[in-house]
Amino acid sequence: MTSLGIIGGADGATAIFVTGPDPKFWVMLALGAVLAYLLGSVDFGILVSKYLYHDDIRTHGSGNAGSTNILRTFGLKAALLTALGDIGKGAVSTLLGRFIVEWGTGDPALGVYGAYLAAFCAVCGHLWPIWFHFKGGKGVATAAGAILATAPLVVLALAVVFFALAFSTRIVSLSSVTVAALYPVFTFFYSGWMGYDVAFTTFCAAVMGGLVIWMHRANIKRLLNGTEYKFGQDKNKK
Repeated sequence: MTSLGIIGGADGATAIFVTGPDPKFWVMLALGAVLAYLLGSVDFGILVSKYLYHDDIRTHGSGNAGSTNILRTFGLKAALLTALGDIGKGAVSTLLGRFIVEWGTGDPALGVYGAYLAAFCAVCGHLWPIWFHFKGGKGVATAAGAILATAPLVVLALAVVFFALAFSTRIVSLSSVTVAALYPVFTFFYSGWMGYDVAFTTFCAAVMGGLVIWMHRANIKRLLNGTEYKFGQDKNKK
């Protein structure tokens, strides 16, 4: 993002200067981040429960607006609609962030910064949606969509881990926490392979993964206590 230049004459170098990105870069970066947060705040779990079932999913089960709680409360159709909506908004927000920076600066190489920052902001919007009193979901599906738009191979690898754990343990939260922890690790290697700014992308991935893990802190406590819900288990079973 920066470059080193030397101004010199016949007698040698007379000045050294450092240049950074065009100021428009920061404006476009901020614009993409704000729009990503607003799009991320469109919580499909809340919308599906409100307009299809005239209810608020946040008053049921775990109180979470994610697809897992939707599935337990309203069934498969509602869960699929929620998951597709949340994945979609994560992907669209990320692609929009990339496009805005590339378009505003005219430099495709800077698009990765807009994409990863937008991905982070979209997840924040889902966790704390401005449209729904800052009470949303846990960010797994939205993060999946964002990762799909920034690093398709990473989301594929994470999906293999997620479904392997989900089917073998029947504990969705364990799968979610595990892939959240692995996300920055996979991003580090993927970014190096792609020639991205490894420090920036890995930092964004670590913060996103950390947020998802933090939102699962109650689940982690139940996992440690051996009381976490297993998919297909009787809800009333202790």
